[in-house]
Amino acid sequence: MGLLLKVLIPLLGAALALYFYSAPGNFSEGECGRRKSCGSTARGAACAAHRGWKRWQSQSGREGRDREEPQGQRGAAGTGKSRGTRRGTASPEPCASSAEMLRGKRVIVTGASSGIGEQMAYHLARMEAHLLLTARTEARLQKVVERCLELGAASARYISGSMDSPSLPEEVLREAENTWGGLDMLILNHIGQSGFTFFSGDVGHVRKLMETNFVSYVALATAALPLLKESEGSIVVVSSIAGKIAGPFTAPYSATKFALDGFFSSLRQELIIDKVNVSITLCILGYINTESAVRAVSHVIPDTPSPKEECALEIIRAGALRRRELHYPAPAVGSMLLLRSLAPELLESLARSSYRLENVRRT
Repeated sequence: MGLLLKVLIPLLGAALALYFYSAPGNFSEGECGRRKSCGSTARGAACAAHRGWKRWQSQSGREGRDREEPQGQRGAAGTGKSRGTRRGTASPEPCASSAEMLRGKRVIVTGASSGIGEQMAYHLARMEAHLLLTARTEARLQKVVERCLELGAASARYISGSMDSPSLPEEVLREAENTWGGLDMLILNHIGQSGFTFFSGDVGHVRKLMETNFVSYVALATAALPLLKESEGSIVVVSSIAGKIAGPFTAPYSATKFALDGFFSSLRQELIIDKVNVSITLCILGYINTESAVRAVSHVIPDTPSPKEECALEIIRAGALRRRELHYPAPAVGSMLLLRSLAPELLESLARSSYRLENVRRT
């Protein structure tokens, strides 16, 4: 074993260095010029936007505190929908190319009442996109829509409901088609509730979680594909490192995320075979400082979570640039994926030893 580690560790260090040196997250000015697939309108726009992204990223996190925020109006309360148009004089653009990337685009964001979904809605609002937001909590959605209009969204609406309802995906897409006449980007971000604990044998919970975390994603993507084919748009699937590497205490949740990877990775290849210009971006996320994630795992995992605001912006960026996968945070997720390929048992052992096992409750 000692000899094996002496050989493995230098190889792992060299592989990590190579991996991060060539990682797709490290964009350079010349990357767009090297992309041979930028002939289409959608891909060309993404490449044109690339050069301004860094500047937009540095300015977008200021929540508009150093600029005048245009005011919006919303529809009648209690209708389940809210819409508005910006009034007044628009503030200067942080960067023309980055603002144009998603300006006026029609975007659906699920799970948008809190966490990463809420932050994505705010970033898209600053880019002047048209937004249709969904989540379970209507009161919270109303506040997010109001904030999006204040930040400059071209329009903002919502539909509240639970994604385990078989009728909700069709309702959401029907609203998009009736309101906008099409769709440019579908961001699938919602999740059902699941604890961080030993598997209790509750098969019913697994079925329900699979309905919310997986089947509804398939249903929404299926309903959206005709509109996305017309616009040569994008599907962005927010997943997790738990869908690439199975760890303890997340068996039902991990199963749903592995299912997302399998389905959408297969669908991506079918679209390529059929020469359908709809991109699919799978977002592999680590530990993010959303309220739900911190509440679920902070007593077991001692790591510091990554910021949800930056994570949300990176997801939008990856979708706009039509990337195959996003790894965030890149160093942690990338190294785990690499170690899984080289030494999966070592990775599992390190993961188990890093948990505060005494704090894991059995249900």
